[in-house]
Amino acid sequence: MARNKYHQILARILDTGKHQINKKGNITYLINEQLSLSPADLLEIFEGHGLARRKLRSELRLFMSGERSVEKYREAGINWWDYCGSILVNSYPTYFEKLPPLLARINSERRPSKNYVLFLGATEAESSQAPCLSLVQFQIEDGELVVSAYQRSSDANLGLPADIYHLYLMARHIDFPLKSITLFLGNVHVYDNNIENTRRLLAGEDGVKFELNV
Repeated sequence: MARNKYHQILARILDTGKHQINKKGNITYLINEQLSLSPADLLEIFEGHGLARRKLRSELRLFMSGERSVEKYREAGINWWDYCGSILVNSYPTYFEKLPPLLARINSERRPSKNYVLFLGATEAESSQAPCLSLVQFQIEDGELVVSAYQRSSDANLGLPADIYHLYLMARHIDFPLKSITLFLGNVHVYDNNIENTRRLLAGEDGVKFELNV
């Protein structure tokens, strides 16, 4: 079967990645990868991958509102923050609550000469680790929106698809047609306990689930 760009990076990790032992579980990884996605690429990924779109929309909305209660995320059907209590979830709203005024500024100024940047991890928010998504940059080029993001660490099975969808949702708040979303991945990896299911996904099997490693 033809592979979309997301599946291609999964295949490269399995085929050419190096191995590493760490506290959360052993991984197969690549460093300094780039994933550049056009709107057509995004549609292909979203149509062919089982994303929890409603939950991810709710999560980003709660982040952008500055919501810090894990219970509020749970009420929205989002359970993946339960494992770490309030510390890690508190960091993300601290950063993402800065996004709405930034989006409003982009739509107001509409300046192609300016790079609009959201830094994550630039505050003193208490956190067990720095956010995996570290920087998002918005640029206007020839009347189209170009989004660039840097991720210091990316779980290719669970985190990466969710981050791609979050970046797409951010772009929808900006009054320019989307040209591309490009992710620069410092370390992108598959945990050993998810390798077999990654192979099943690449083989075209539906309904494949992955384990969360924390």
